[in-house]
Amino acid sequence: MHKDFLDIIDYSQDELQELLDLAVRLKREYQEGGNEPVLKGKVLAMIFQKPSLRTRVSFDMAMRHLGGDALYLSPNEIGLGKRESVADIARVLQGYVHGIMARVFEHQHVLELAHWANIPVINGLSDFSHPCQALADALIIYETFGKLKGVNVTYVGDGNNVAVSLMQISTKMGANFSIANPENFDMPGAAVETALEIARGSGSHLSFLRDPHEAVRFADVIYTDTWTSMGQEEEAAERERVFPPYQVNDQLVSEANPDVIVMHCLPAHRNHELTDSVADGPHSRIFPQAHNRLHAQKAILYSLLRGE
Repeated sequence: MHKDFLDIIDYSQDELQELLDLAVRLKREYQEGGNEPVLKGKVLAMIFQKPSLRTRVSFDMAMRHLGGDALYLSPNEIGLGKRESVADIARVLQGYVHGIMARVFEHQHVLELAHWANIPVINGLSDFSHPCQALADALIIYETFGKLKGVNVTYVGDGNNVAVSLMQISTKMGANFSIANPENFDMPGAAVETALEIARGSGSHLSFLRDPHEAVRFADVIYTDTWTSMGQEEEAAERERVFPPYQVNDQLVSEANPDVIVMHCLPAHRNHELTDSVADGPHSRIFPQAHNRLHAQKAILYSLLRGE
């Protein structure tokens, strides 16, 4: 059993499948009347360096649905690594709560929290990866196609933290992963090398392309994200110049498989990375995808905190 949920790469294919199946069960259980209060008396501390709608509300409600509680800690209250060292924060919190979810700028801060805390730590987002998002993404793909193995997943846009975790879960689960991004906006080389190694065992095929039209050919899933993420504001003008050919619009969607689904982790800058007609069109799954954050995170919390 894992102590923490820091990166998709830390989990085996079987363990990820167990989490997906648990998320499906908890979602069905909730829809049929409510979840059992298996986390009654448990409290999750939620550290936020970056603002969030989905991460905050989904973790808070996930704890409530499972009978527990969540405590929001704002950037000003913590000052992670500035006002107080990460090691000290971890050791203080472990005496108050049963788990920590952290949404941070630097991935190293999540790793340090996990190192120093003797309670579970969950990566709610870092500059390197977004594993909670990836599990919810895999859940909507699993619900749509009944499997992940052999599904063609195409990411169009910046090779950012969301793309890294999507690539990780695709390769772990045997889905084929393609990305089309502009030059100088590639995913980290170390993440790509690890994914290629995993793919050799899982049977996934990986493609790294510049042309989005080539990338979406045969796609079952088209995924995109904002062109400029939090912390990249100084690059916004350059990104606005480079990324328009990577917009997910009706033309690009028409070049994929007829039953393709379109995904976006939100928040979306409409008519930038994807058009209104796609976001609100018949192929879009962006809102069910967002709602699945709740159920995927329930599975994570259930697996980590039930025995704490």
